[in-house]
Amino acid sequence: MTLGKLLQPDLIVQGSVLRLTPALLQQYQLQGLVLDVDETLVPMHLDEAATELLPWLAEIRQRIPVWLVSNNIRQGRIGRIAQSLDLPYIAGAGKPSRRKLRQAVAAMNLPAERVAMVGDRLFTDVLAGNRLGMFTILVEPMVYENHQRRSPFFTFEVWLSRVLGASLVFPGANSVCSQENQGD
Repeated sequence: MTLGKLLQPDLIVQGSVLRLTPALLQQYQLQGLVLDVDETLVPMHLDEAATELLPWLAEIRQRIPVWLVSNNIRQGRIGRIAQSLDLPYIAGAGKPSRRKLRQAVAAMNLPAERVAMVGDRLFTDVLAGNRLGMFTILVEPMVYENHQRRSPFFTFEVWLSRVLGASLVFPGANSVCSQENQGD
């Protein structure tokens, strides 16, 4: 598989993780979620999740299991966030390594292709999920008050991914989500 294909998310959500609905997860026959933490759920400089995540997460957890898998090595910070959301977690995952993702998927007792890796980064979240055979979902970072939306590094990731063959479509259209890999 080419690097461009490995960087291609199965689904691009035009908005934050809050735009993932139970109906959308059911549409793709997803039975579990692995969520990245930094920027996907919580900005790097904060130690707690926004209260708006709680009702969304409660609705999702009624239907499918959810794990947090973070590259962040600050065990205490990730642990506090996981505890506040009442979720199992793995810190220091080393994505795009598959090892810790495999551990979370195994704990859910589900096939990898029925579990979505949800994150805001192509070269960690999407690449790791695709390498394991998971369904990959690229979301925009959660935006909290006074928090910058995208880093210059993300713009570089998008540019490099396109050069390598990924056909990424990002926000600007009116639709909630756009499916990539159609017909693959």
